[in-house]
Amino acid sequence: MMLTGGSDTMYCKMLMSTLSGVALEWFVSLPDGHITNFNQFATLFREQYLVNQAPTRLSYDIFNVKQYQGESMKDCLNRFGVQVVRLKPTDEAMIVHAFVKEMLPGPFNESLLRFYPKTF
Repeated sequence: MMLTGGSDTMYCKMLMSTLSGVALEWFVSLPDGHITNFNQFATLFREQYLVNQAPTRLSYDIFNVKQYQGESMKDCLNRFGVQVVRLKPTDEAMIVHAFVKEMLPGPFNESLLRFYPKTF
């Protein structure tokens, strides 16, 4: 619609037609004439449902990746790597520390502690 053009009225009607359940009940409960343009409608909608947004990921969330009992080192390393890519932490030492800290005790973990890696 934005590429081909359209009025605020059309934008509002199209967005309204996608609502269902609680969101539709919220919209219907608004007073008549309350919404005067699409930007206002979009702002009201975002404000109403802002709490439903996923929390912002923080770089120190990589400390939440733990090796599970019975999980292979390869699978754990893959999961950890995915989180590093998602979170984009910039502190290499923090990445290494998070990885070493969350490994289960065993020969690999012991070797990491003896010869602490400088990079991930």
